[in-house]
Amino acid sequence: MKLLLLVVMLASCAALRQDLSGKMFTFPQQTNSAYVKLTTTKESLSAITVCHRSFTDLKRDHVLFSMSTSGNSNAFLTFWDNTNKEMEAHVRDKAAEFAGTDYKLNMWHSICTTWDSTSGLVQLWFNGQPLTRKFSTSGTSFQGPFIIILGQEQDSHGGGFDLKQSFVGMMSDIHMWDYTLSACEIHNYMDDLNFTPGNVLNWRALEFQIVDRVLVDKEEKTCH
Repeated sequence: MKLLLLVVMLASCAALRQDLSGKMFTFPQQTNSAYVKLTTTKESLSAITVCHRSFTDLKRDHVLFSMSTSGNSNAFLTFWDNTNKEMEAHVRDKAAEFAGTDYKLNMWHSICTTWDSTSGLVQLWFNGQPLTRKFSTSGTSFQGPFIIILGQEQDSHGGGFDLKQSFVGMMSDIHMWDYTLSACEIHNYMDDLNFTPGNVLNWRALEFQIVDRVLVDKEEKTCH
């Protein structure tokens, strides 16, 4: 097993494209140096949907997804605010807070976040339930290059990591689209049914680079 993990980690450091179906990233310790950098060829985004599954026992603030541009460190960010018990969606450094999520520890949670530049509306879906749509920012598309990080929250373009905002736990099934998914498409993702994989980030053909101690392993499933 140790040899298998070492081989996977070495291969991922070369930023190769891999099918991660049935696998997960494990972030095993609190650190400001360990992360996964995801690569996309997209250079412009006028709408975004990001979906992912995560599992953690953290009782503090922590990042779930972080995308930056040269002009916005929090260009597109999903973040858990533990003090206020709110999930936050940041678009171009402006936060929308979503209360009422049952964000339990030591459980898998499926989260999707959508944003459209025309309406400026951002919405978060939590374990299949849509939360209230809120206005964030409108009128301008994002221009790359994009730096997309799992495990750390960017306070600068590709850096500025804070130990107390890092993610500890497991993440899987990360997909990103350059359009807002319909409610049916989001439910298909949430229920692990047949859905169109992301055209910005695709878990089944993911190009990524691991920095420091992050492991790739088989996804843990609950036995019934």
